Amino acid sequence: MTILIACLSTGKGTWGHVSRLVQDGTWDKVYLITNAYGKENFNKNEKTELIDVNMQQGLKELRDEIKEKLKDKLDGEVAVNFVSGTGREHMALIAALLQLGAGIRLMALTKDGVEEV
Repeated sequence: MTILIACLSTGKGTWGHVSRLVQDGTWDKVYLITNAYGKENFNKNEKTELIDVNMQQGLKELRDEIKEKLKDKLDGEVAVNFVSGTGREHMALIAALLQLGAGIRLMALTKDGVEEV
């Protein structure tokens, strides 16, 4: 089972990248770390769960909230994408995943399709 986890936050055009990555990849499950705006406005498919977190809190608090919300969801190979979001959000996500014991593969949408980078 391959799970995609990605930030869905700020950055011009990044929602389009995440959307295509979700659509074009062969994921069993997709978890998008976002805020209330993203949860309300992103067009998701049946395999996608939008996880609403408070992006304004401190780095360790954000890490802990992400970790708490993902802890029972990591039951396979974990692919991660960091195209959308800020460096602080990315640090919190990767720290949460590592603390949960997940090995990760970095995935992106390239001119050749969905690929590991």
